[in-house]
Amino acid sequence: MRQEKEILAIIPARGGSKGIYRKNLAQLFGKPLIQYTIDAGKGSRLISRLILSSDDDEIIEYCKVQGIEIPFKRPKELAQDDTPMIDVIKHTVYFFEERESYIPHYIVILQPTSPLRTSIHIDEALGALINSDADSIVSVMEVPHQFNPYSVMKREKGYLELFLPYDERKNLRHLKPKFYARNGAAIYAFTYKCLVDKDSIYGEKILPYFMGREESVDIDSVFDLQQAEILLKNKQKG
Repeated sequence: MRQEKEILAIIPARGGSKGIYRKNLAQLFGKPLIQYTIDAGKGSRLISRLILSSDDDEIIEYCKVQGIEIPFKRPKELAQDDTPMIDVIKHTVYFFEERESYIPHYIVILQPTSPLRTSIHIDEALGALINSDADSIVSVMEVPHQFNPYSVMKREKGYLELFLPYDERKNLRHLKPKFYARNGAAIYAFTYKCLVDKDSIYGEKILPYFMGREESVDIDSVFDLQQAEILLKNKQKG
């Protein structure tokens, strides 16, 4: 029986990377980095269709063995360092629309750089979006107090200045307003209507999906890989 809402999940995984050579296939705790996202996507109860968008033959072959649907090889012009994610998404969505007349209700982006995001996180975020009138949902983490905009300073002519004016008497951790930042993001989910009508993966109504700091590791450097390795080891030990 088909579920009521059709949800297309896209794993975007190009071959090039700046911080780590061939990052998506880099080893993390005995598995290629991308395997954690494959496992999370496969474990979702709500995803209808899980596909890979990649320009890289080795990534494509690896994911094919893992049973991931690979409808195309991503064009090189959509696999550059400065390629906007929305262009990659639209290429995928319009490919299915033109070839199969397939139009999902929702689209979710699962970036391989978030290995500690699980299928539970995915389904919780999708469930919240489905049961709302929002355009999208984005996974976020609370900005640590030392990086709060009211703690940030800028350098001007050799001197430090407050980035945002703030009453010194309120410069206490518990008095500062809370801010949230995308944690990669580990999860981007949005309606088809938002993508097509608003040319956006956010829209105007953006729901937050809160994730903890340890779950929000975003792999961009060797240090991030090392940090994720420690967290996975600790998780295995319970």
